[in-house]
Amino acid sequence: MNVLNVSQVRAAYRKNTVLDGVTFSVKPGSLTGIVGPNGAGKSTLIKTVLGLHPRLAGEVSFFGSAFEKEKKRVGYVPQRGSVDWDFPTNALDVVMMGLYGKIGWLKWPTKRHAQKAYEALEKVGMTDFAKRQISQLSGGQQQRVFLARALVQEADLYFMDEPLAGVDAATERAIMAILAELKNEGKTVLVVHHDLQTVADYFDHVLLLNRHVVAYGPTDATFTAENIASAYGGAVRFMKEGAHDVHFSVR
Repeated sequence: MNVLNVSQVRAAYRKNTVLDGVTFSVKPGSLTGIVGPNGAGKSTLIKTVLGLHPRLAGEVSFFGSAFEKEKKRVGYVPQRGSVDWDFPTNALDVVMMGLYGKIGWLKWPTKRHAQKAYEALEKVGMTDFAKRQISQLSGGQQQRVFLARALVQEADLYFMDEPLAGVDAATERAIMAILAELKNEGKTVLVVHHDLQTVADYFDHVLLLNRHVVAYGPTDATFTAENIASAYGGAVRFMKEGAHDVHFSVR
């Protein structure tokens, strides 16, 4: 069974169509990069699929059912820029928020819940910052905390909106190692990604998007010069270095 089916989805901001007839299906145990130019609808796609932005047309199913029936199996890491980092809470409390679906909003977390939160922080290398106010963390540290919040949910399907944006090289490597581990555990991960240089190294599937699906499938067969140029409107320059290395620049 596919973990996600998206069929003919349409979405807009005011009168501007952002997604038009978007259709694709995701199989379990895959790590997919969602790639496309600025304004292509990448973040809107995630928000629309999750019901965070109105869907004007189309159908979406998770594990063969409606989102409301399967939402406990779905984790989400939003863009860091969309979060109010001045909210007075510490890193551990942020991670604990990922457990509210299991704890219940009117119940107090137990020591077992706190231990799970600490274990998630340990996975992302942030246990030393558990009591640190989130406003006092660097951008990369904040991103690690939000990743821990998603991990503690123990979901089967994860959506991540530019988790590598604005982080240092060490944090980027750490995050991708965790995502690869999730994939190896049979989890499914979809990641909005902006760096064309690393797509082939990071993802086994790629979804090229520009308001509609330009191409989708295994990276080695889909992430081609022709498909990339089509997604970016021909605004990509390809530069070969050596026998196999290809570098990209967006004009």
